[in-house]
Amino acid sequence: MREEILSAIEKNSRVDSEELAIRLGMTEEAVVSEMNKMEEEGVICGYHTMIDWEKTSMEKVTALIEVRVTPQRGQGFDVLAERIYKYPEVKSVYLISGGYDLMVILEGKSLKEVSNFVSDKLSTMDSVLSTATHFILKKYKDHGTIMSKKNEDERMMITP
Repeated sequence: MREEILSAIEKNSRVDSEELAIRLGMTEEAVVSEMNKMEEEGVICGYHTMIDWEKTSMEKVTALIEVRVTPQRGQGFDVLAERIYKYPEVKSVYLISGGYDLMVILEGKSLKEVSNFVSDKLSTMDSVLSTATHFILKKYKDHGTIMSKKNEDERMMITP
């Protein structure tokens, strides 16, 4: 039951609890109760809206920053990750495998703002050994949502 609820709200967090109950063959009260429990337990951590910022007048730059660090004895990566995610411009921080240790996703108003964050705040942290910054040029699909669907010509082709 939990997995079905989570799968449904992950695709559309605005789904009405009554509609969700009908789709899952449950009562609305059971759906609401289970969602409340999952919120209290921290299974459901928040609800987000997908916005295609390219279709607005707001300028935004998104960067993926790979960070190589020296983990702190007895604390691992957690303390440094917490220091990084407390900055308001940081949208996500992940522990990753491969050549780098952390992936930081950052949003700024300009390339210069992102650059300043990396040089003034991130690179100056004691445990940070190196960074590699990648800028998002265009989003095709984000969190399972296709950002710009092509207009498909639904007319049938007529052949002689």
